[in-house]
Amino acid sequence: MVNITARYRAKGKNFEVLVNADKASQFKKGLSTIENVLATDQIFYDIKKGLKASTSDLKDCFGTDNSRDVAERIVKNGEVELPLELKRQEQENRIKQVVAFFVKNAVDTRTGLPFTEKRIEEAMGQAGISVENKPINQQVNSIASKLKTILPLKIATKKLKITIPAVHAGKVYGLLNEYKEKESWLDNGDLVCVVNIPSGLQMEFYDKLNGVTHGSSIAEEIKE
Repeated sequence: MVNITARYRAKGKNFEVLVNADKASQFKKGLSTIENVLATDQIFYDIKKGLKASTSDLKDCFGTDNSRDVAERIVKNGEVELPLELKRQEQENRIKQVVAFFVKNAVDTRTGLPFTEKRIEEAMGQAGISVENKPINQQVNSIASKLKTILPLKIATKKLKITIPAVHAGKVYGLLNEYKEKESWLDNGDLVCVVNIPSGLQMEFYDKLNGVTHGSSIAEEIKE
């Protein structure tokens, strides 16, 4: 078990908390609770020097002196210094996820057949593709564009017309913007977007959309 520092800066002050490296990584992905992450519930200005944060500064910068709540915000929104080996492992996992996505969802436009893992990996190397530390759905389009300079690649997609009630429009705009082809606003303030989503991400997209709109959005598939 490796303990590392999670760091967050607020109002010109530095705050740190000691956390378990593996659990902190899982927590940022929503796979663990803050109770499992913390090696200590004490909040510091500087862990190495043993400088503990004052109650007054915690209240001023976080609105509370509850160490658990403060620690949760530090880990969730701050910088977590992962060990080099764990960083390497996470990067390898992200690359595997990207390769698996294209093997499952992309086909050769000449033959209609899927590509092998080896061919996708080779093409990523030839195109100089670097997988970023963010969700795959936020990288698919840019990675696909680069892969197309190497491979005759096409991703299976579904085009949808999404109608969002005005009260939720602002909350989901970022989600829709990743796949948006066009948008319009109705007189009642509702947002109507036409989106083109990779088939392999459709269920994840619906889950996020319904989670924000509480199931009040309307989705219609557009046949072409």
